[in-house]
Amino acid sequence: MSAPLLQDKVVIVTGAGRGIGRGIAMLAAANGAKVVVNDLGGAEDGSGADASPADEVVNEIKAAGGEAVASYASVTDWDEAHSIVDMAVTTFGRIDCVVNNAGNLRDAIFHKMTEEDFDSVINVHLKGTFNVSRAAATHFRAQTSGCFVNMTSTSGLIGNFGQANYAAAKLGIVGLSKSMALDMGRFRVRSNCSAPFAWSRLIGTIPTNTEEEKARVEKIQQMTPDKIAPLAVALCSDAASDVSGQIFGVRNNEIFLFNHTRPIRFAHTTEGWTPDSVLDRVIPAFKADFFPLERSGDVFSWDPM
Repeated sequence: MSAPLLQDKVVIVTGAGRGIGRGIAMLAAANGAKVVVNDLGGAEDGSGADASPADEVVNEIKAAGGEAVASYASVTDWDEAHSIVDMAVTTFGRIDCVVNNAGNLRDAIFHKMTEEDFDSVINVHLKGTFNVSRAAATHFRAQTSGCFVNMTSTSGLIGNFGQANYAAAKLGIVGLSKSMALDMGRFRVRSNCSAPFAWSRLIGTIPTNTEEEKARVEKIQQMTPDKIAPLAVALCSDAASDVSGQIFGVRNNEIFLFNHTRPIRFAHTTEGWTPDSVLDRVIPAFKADFFPLERSGDVFSWDPM
């Protein structure tokens, strides 16, 4: 019998008390990992704190014969983020993988979004990903191994209404993840992104005021958080040691690989451009290849499979 996929690896999963994070923590433990279950226990908007979600996941893992410890630290705070990594090293002796999953939502149409709405979401998603990853990076460099799995979203990769803060954070995570892969590749450290489609308490904040919105939510409800975990666990394994700098998506039983931004058209002039010549020559030449102003639901228009 072959050894479990993550045998003896130590994995941190942030936001692991519920939903997608819980599913990843449980599957990682089932595959032999020792898991730090990090969850502040906040509400959907990031406010408040509650130790019970993390404790419940730890208890489930232990009841199934696995090893886990709970962390209630906030990823938004530099020192607390370092304490998450310190807990892994102190409790289990090392750190092998970080799954940056912690998140919150404060949706608002752009012209009504407050500074607090923007800062709160950026701090949890983008800064939180940086804080925990940076804390782990020192250990990864010293041991010349490690893996990051960072949660992005099609809200940033494609677009969505009322989520400027979330989209900015999630697309920022893509750039951060790619930089981590480039900078730490020499130390055999990998970094990839996953864009999950799944029903969770955060997605449960989507408005359902119209029949179109209700139909959209009904489709999302078919996609359970547990569907996201297999890709994350696979990326954490040594079998994926040659996979880094990529952007994946998971939608029910579908897995996607997203492309990266690259130039698709070219215009040149020996005389140098003026505003008028740009308008006369460049815009008309490029217009046929402009991307439409689409949302995630416009691109993923078929029912989940």
